Amino acid sequence: MEQTPWFERTFAPMADNGLLPGILERLEGTTPRIQYMLREERDDQLAIRLHDRWSVKEEIGHLGDLEELWLGRVDDFDEAKEILRSADLTNRKTHRAAHNKRPWQDLLADFTNQREVLIQRLRSLSSATLERQALHPRLRTPMRVIDLCYFLAEHDDHHLARIRRQLRSNYHSH
Repeated sequence: MEQTPWFERTFAPMADNGLLPGILERLEGTTPRIQYMLREERDDQLAIRLHDRWSVKEEIGHLGDLEELWLGRVDDFDEAKEILRSADLTNRKTHRAAHNKRPWQDLLADFTNQREVLIQRLRSLSSATLERQALHPRLRTPMRVIDLCYFLAEHDDHHLARIRRQLRSNYHSH
């Protein structure tokens, strides 16, 4: 089964802010899902790169690398900016980070700490902030906080699917 490349994805606006609690559950569930997937894995196996794709450690590190962007975009909504801040589409931070040299548990702990800050921030937003719109810089579509959270949950799932594929590939290639 082929996975749609991230930059080919599109996202329709979500009309019902009442769906946000369920989306926040997905965002909070990323850490335990990764822990479950890696519960019996050897750390050295998680640094293997296959087919010029990131290793499992790099996938986890990438999730942590982007938490600052997500938190910044929440700030953009809070400050009523018209356009959300841009991402580095080259993923320079991930490529330079040497995630493969760190234990996966440390990478996940860093991600988890940042994600907890993001979730707390999201839960503290006012109703007015939840209703604001800003333009997503790459997609060129208007988003509200709920749309950003759905985008983020889908981004997490995209990388969890890549981790799962990498784990399966590791078993079949060794």
